[in-house]
Amino acid sequence: MDQKLGELMQSIQKPFPGKRTITALVLAFSLTYCASVEPKPKIEIPSAKTSIQIQPIFHGSLVLTIGEKTIYVDPSWGGDKYKDLKKPDLILITDIHPDHMDLKTLGEIATKETPIIAPEAVAKEAKDYVNITRLKNGQSTSVGDINFSAIPMYNITKEHLDKHTKGRGNGYLIKFGGKTIYISGDTEDIKEMRALKNIDIAFLCMNQPYTMSVEKAADAVKDFKPKVVYPYHYRGKDGLSDTEKFKALVKESSPSTEVTLINWY
Repeated sequence: MDQKLGELMQSIQKPFPGKRTITALVLAFSLTYCASVEPKPKIEIPSAKTSIQIQPIFHGSLVLTIGEKTIYVDPSWGGDKYKDLKKPDLILITDIHPDHMDLKTLGEIATKETPIIAPEAVAKEAKDYVNITRLKNGQSTSVGDINFSAIPMYNITKEHLDKHTKGRGNGYLIKFGGKTIYISGDTEDIKEMRALKNIDIAFLCMNQPYTMSVEKAADAVKDFKPKVVYPYHYRGKDGLSDTEKFKALVKESSPSTEVTLINWY
């Protein structure tokens, strides 16, 4: 099964020439695989105003409860994975690949009027949704007391530049109640990540050959020093990345950063 899911991850990360012709086949397998995954534990993050709740879903998908708002991040893998959760007040999407933006799942969890924050490439794919705030890298928007800033996410290794091109997708900074959450999206250890400051919580991808290795991710943490980092999105072509190794590397080079491991799979 791990080998088959690795092949799935390889196929969904290929650039799309136009229409998403492989999406149905990809999701048919992925939803079968994900049906038996147990619910993940919720994470409570105290803030100056109220608690922030984080609900891991699967791979790169999670749900944030911030104040009165329920925010779905990269909802994929089928609506059944969200059936016991409150409906989204807002959907945040990083990129066009179907492990981040899946129209079938969107149709199961949202209405055409549900607010979405996304890059332009996603908005083009989700053209039937009428309430999309389009953010380019460097732009920001606010929903009530919650601020969302789009930052770059892209590949820098020469042989992988076509997987995630600069400017197409967004990582996000979410600020609320004196806390800043960083969601990396699919990226390598880019200079914009390394330059981040005052990050309370980071969700950091690390799957080869699509994003960072655990070594590169740990080296980036050494630069931007988040208070807490959660490895996520860490299944690649050849299976799971070694998150225990990542934790050990961070402990050695960045002892002020706490690494919290969750089984996303």
